[in-house]
Amino acid sequence: MNACPPISINDDPRPLITIVVPVLNEEANIQRLYSTVNETMQPVADRYRIEFLFTDNHSTDRSFELLSNIAATDSRVRVLRFSRNFGYQRSILTGYLNASGEAVIQLDCDLQDPPAMILEFLAKWEVGYKVIYGVRKQRREGVGITLARKAFYRLINWLSDDPLPLDAGDFRLVDRRIVEVLRKHQDATPYLRGQIAAMGFRQIGLEYSRSPRLDGESKFGYYDLINLAIDGILNHSPIPLRLAKYVSQAAFVVTCIFIAVYASMKLTVGTDWTAGFATLAVLTLSSICINSLLIGIQGEYIARIYKHTKQQPLTIIEESVNGSTEWTSSSSYNAEEATRPQRDDLAKQSHAA
Repeated sequence: MNACPPISINDDPRPLITIVVPVLNEEANIQRLYSTVNETMQPVADRYRIEFLFTDNHSTDRSFELLSNIAATDSRVRVLRFSRNFGYQRSILTGYLNASGEAVIQLDCDLQDPPAMILEFLAKWEVGYKVIYGVRKQRREGVGITLARKAFYRLINWLSDDPLPLDAGDFRLVDRRIVEVLRKHQDATPYLRGQIAAMGFRQIGLEYSRSPRLDGESKFGYYDLINLAIDGILNHSPIPLRLAKYVSQAAFVVTCIFIAVYASMKLTVGTDWTAGFATLAVLTLSSICINSLLIGIQGEYIARIYKHTKQQPLTIIEESVNGSTEWTSSSSYNAEEATRPQRDDLAKQSHAA
């Protein structure tokens, strides 16, 4: 497909739409996604401009090479390659923070989320909605992972202080105002579904059927789902801490009851409870387990506070194609930009010699 010539933002009244695509070893799907999105947007090319922003999570296949080749022929394509795999949520958030568009759409590279939905998202955006997200009414994957996802969404919604949309992933359109709010609130362990849902604004969900993956393997399994669930619960609910308090109080009450019963029977009946050593041991071990659980819950919260206070970069950008990053403050450290002056100085010295 022929690349469209770059158009100055100041000279073109059409709103710019950024398509953010997180990538991890997706060499089999990159060209298909690029072509499909271009074809999808062709009927509305007179109303919108688009740019692609691929965030490569340090792929080990030819993904970055293919993206660089596409970017060489299409100035609308920007690529950010990270120094290592920083995870799916961080990859998406880095894309949001570096997007130039008035609206930003996140789309997975495997095309399980249909690009045709982009036009429906834009139609809702035009009438004033700030967040439009896809709701998966049907998904073609294993029964186990499907049930695990449904349980995850409902558990998060039950525990969260803010209502979260059920069966909604990260396939969404967000307005520029949402991006600006995300820029002001940095999180070392982001859970974007919860963050964006908790912002308010006008939001709406659109149902769709998720397609099966055509090529490659899913990078998001049970382990990743568990980690995402932990991030979602701890980022958006103080209930685990409250639960720890309630369990501690209940354990204290039960202990007092046992002491009272033992003392009364000892005084009135004179029962020798030496034979109950096994019961005492079980209760002691149970108490230790409960305390360990409560300390572990508190430790998870403390670890998140520690990560936040360290102010580590959200991601480290090793290399970029078609322009440097728009946002390189505490969110993303651009190693390529940071070392460029040194490379330029070395080049000048070499030339002088």
